[in-house]
Amino acid sequence: MNQELLRIVENIARDKNIDRELIFVDLEEAMVSAARKHFGLPESDIEVNIDRQTGQIIAFKDKVQIDIKQLGRIPAQTAKQVIIQKIRAGERDSIFSEFVQRRGEIVSGSVVRYESGTLIVSLDRWTEGFMPKGEQIMGQTHRVGERIRCLILDVKESSNQVKIILSRTHPDFIRRLFELEVPEINEKIIEIRALAREAGYRTKVAVNSMDDKVDPVGACVGVRGSRIKNVVDELGGEKIDIVRWNESSQVLVSNALMPAKVSEIALCFELGRATVVVEEEQLSLAIGKHGQNVRLAARLTGWDIDILTPDEYNQGIERLSNCVKNVENADDTTVDKLIALGVIAVADLDDVGVEPLINELKINAEVAEKLVAAASKEVENLSAEKEQKEAEKHLARQARAIDDKK
Repeated sequence: MNQELLRIVENIARDKNIDRELIFVDLEEAMVSAARKHFGLPESDIEVNIDRQTGQIIAFKDKVQIDIKQLGRIPAQTAKQVIIQKIRAGERDSIFSEFVQRRGEIVSGSVVRYESGTLIVSLDRWTEGFMPKGEQIMGQTHRVGERIRCLILDVKESSNQVKIILSRTHPDFIRRLFELEVPEINEKIIEIRALAREAGYRTKVAVNSMDDKVDPVGACVGVRGSRIKNVVDELGGEKIDIVRWNESSQVLVSNALMPAKVSEIALCFELGRATVVVEEEQLSLAIGKHGQNVRLAARLTGWDIDILTPDEYNQGIERLSNCVKNVENADDTTVDKLIALGVIAVADLDDVGVEPLINELKINAEVAEKLVAAASKEVENLSAEKEQKEAEKHLARQARAIDDKK
């Protein structure tokens, strides 16, 4: 009995996660290759069988039994190279089949090194993952040996290795972290309906509860913020807003713009645009630093969001009203219809076009064409006025610069 061979096969199968039978088949093929090289007859009828229970090796050449151990050093080297290649190929196949099924999962690993900006993470004894610079959270650096959690973003197979692409910036990384921290999400009691993220800065998560007795926002935040704190700590302090989902687009947009308080919302379904009115003191909150709050809210809700103050809103309505009333057979009722459609500025009327006015508001085709034409002309006038004001400002700045030099 060849117990040593059996032990080696068992160890390789366990350590490399390769099927035991595949290793025996690879060994037999490697010995066949070695024997053919030894005899110099590529077409020779060589057969090698390894007993799976005893490890005994039986070899035949042209139906005549031969002693495989007597082939010499060079064939042994050939067999060694062949089996190494086959075991590596088997290991790659095993790694690929395991990790391709885990795409989208969170995995924990230890930092090994940086290579040209790419972070190499050891996932187990034999497997390394690659986190490109674009998948790393901006501003975060990791020490060698540090344990980190990442999302398995993709698994690619090449000729000589399996490349496991990791990410900490993908929105699904946040989703999976909440599944780990909030049991109600994992149990499908709470559902993450939408998620928008700017990695390293801010994330908005819209949640909904399948059980009226469970508060989705409170469950995600946790007692004294314990659950959300764990997620924020994992992300290195990234700000996370938990938003209550609502089927009403108006309510959802309002929730998404929190912490700003919204006064009024006009939705134009034709343009996919939500015009939001906030008080002057709420304007900076609604827009957020570098426009981040409104940008994330737009991505979360799927609406193009415009933020206006009451004065800007009223000016837009007044300009629209004056433009409409100058059109024959159009009056205050027409203005009211347009506002109900979500058209609250002449630019909106120009963008919407004729068909929605005819189909949705049942406005006479001739009147609809005149309304859009009047709006288009007013938009041109406004653009010209804006350019003139900018030119005047530029001239004033130049004049001040000349005076300063004097």
